Amino acid sequence: MNAAPDDVPLRLHLAELLAEHGHADEAIRELSEVLARDPASEDARALMTRLLQTPPAEGDEAGEGFAWDVAEADLGSALPPMFVGGDPAESAVDSWDVERADITLDDVGGMQDVKERLEASFIAPLRNEELRKLYRKNLQGGLLLYGPPGCGKTFIARALAGELDAAFISVSIHDVLDMWIGRSERNLHDIFTLARRNSPCVVFVDEIDALGRRRSQISSDGMRTTVNQLLSELDGVDNLNENVYVLAATNHPWDVDVALRRPGRFDRMVLVLPPDAAAREVILRTHLKDRPIAGIDTARLAQLTEGYSGADLAHVCETAGERAMMEAVRTGEVRMIEMRDLEAAVREVKPSTGPWFEAARNVVTFANSDGTYDDLLAYMKRRKLL
Repeated sequence: MNAAPDDVPLRLHLAELLAEHGHADEAIRELSEVLARDPASEDARALMTRLLQTPPAEGDEAGEGFAWDVAEADLGSALPPMFVGGDPAESAVDSWDVERADITLDDVGGMQDVKERLEASFIAPLRNEELRKLYRKNLQGGLLLYGPPGCGKTFIARALAGELDAAFISVSIHDVLDMWIGRSERNLHDIFTLARRNSPCVVFVDEIDALGRRRSQISSDGMRTTVNQLLSELDGVDNLNENVYVLAATNHPWDVDVALRRPGRFDRMVLVLPPDAAAREVILRTHLKDRPIAGIDTARLAQLTEGYSGADLAHVCETAGERAMMEAVRTGEVRMIEMRDLEAAVREVKPSTGPWFEAARNVVTFANSDGTYDDLLAYMKRRKLL
């Protein structure tokens, strides 16, 4: 096996031969390697179940010295619970949350360029089936949303699911990565299996740079196999991913493995920028609407908050409310949140996007020979950030 360590069918055949000739412990070792590379292999799971549930015969090579309980504990890192005392009927797929979004793209303030890209990639082809067939528009592949943190990438993905009346599954790195070999790959497989069962479905993968980091930067073999599993799930052979729409978000697109950006995967990148003035007004109104306010000029506030992210604007409203509340505590008189509170909050809360653009400056200046970041370059020139 040293000549072809990743040949899964060959390892499975070797395990079957070993099991047939009574070498259960060696067969189990081979099966653990199979399942680490292909967690969905039903043949490997079935054989592993049989070997773990069948005590060794007298004189078998495993003998009385083979610690079956220790083997089960060790193999729990690569195998589902059914092999280590869990309920065989229980599937890990059922543990993931499938949501129904209650917002649409109409709830997203501004971001017209992003909406147009979503319209062309998903919405228009789905609503115009005949035109899609005429122009042979392929719905395979996903969108990679990138930009500064706090600018609404998750909100956009959720709004797309609502627009399509589709299920929504949000995935973060903490949902996938596991310290045990084989578990991360199985988690990814379970997520996509669940999405296929609940199609149409939007799968949103947050922090894709952490999950799909350039393999040249990865020293761990475990992380490399996780990236490979993600690539395999995205490819969705035999049209398994029909009506499964995948969006991913990252603050560091330059760290994403180039293989993830090939056609059929995340082949389109969309820049999600800090909200423009119109969008900032919408966001401010949204965060102020349930608070006691008086005399608020949102247009003026939008001018004062150039470069602020959506999260920054939410923090401004929270800070203004806190300021008015503490004055009410001191004086014993309840009052409304006024313009002076929000102006003071703007002076206190600084935009969080600055460090991101500092990091992006080197990328657009020295690593943009193929034009990947032309839209970001144009924005930074307009804002005089270069």
